[in-house]
Amino acid sequence: MGVALLKQSIDLGIVTANGEGMLHFYRDVLGFKYLRELPMPGIGAGVVMHQMLCGDSVIKLVVAPQLPTKAPPGPIAAASGYRYWTMTVSNLDEMVAACASAGITVALPRTEVRPGVSVAIVLDPDGNLVEFLTVS
Repeated sequence: MGVALLKQSIDLGIVTANGEGMLHFYRDVLGFKYLRELPMPGIGAGVVMHQMLCGDSVIKLVVAPQLPTKAPPGPIAAASGYRYWTMTVSNLDEMVAACASAGITVALPRTEVRPGVSVAIVLDPDGNLVEFLTVS
């Protein structure tokens, strides 16, 4: 038996100590619709979650005052575990330009990965890989 989904999208949790920079990137640069801020006292003192919509998915930015560890930065194959996430967009060049204009690092400029499919990858303020994909 497989997963019996009640919702046809996923929610993505991103944990950070850089709440201001990460909110600016996801809410202001990428333009995700801000839903709410929720205190998370069961997780730890001072921890809050900011929820934003990316299509039908909810991006949950969990801000903690201090974090003991951080995933190693680098390209997709630099480490195991969750390394990147992908948004399929119709405005790939516009999104890369908006990120670059906001001082966001473009780790991989627009690249055709197979005929008719192009990707670009940027680094959010914590160094997480965010991939934009378009199909022509």
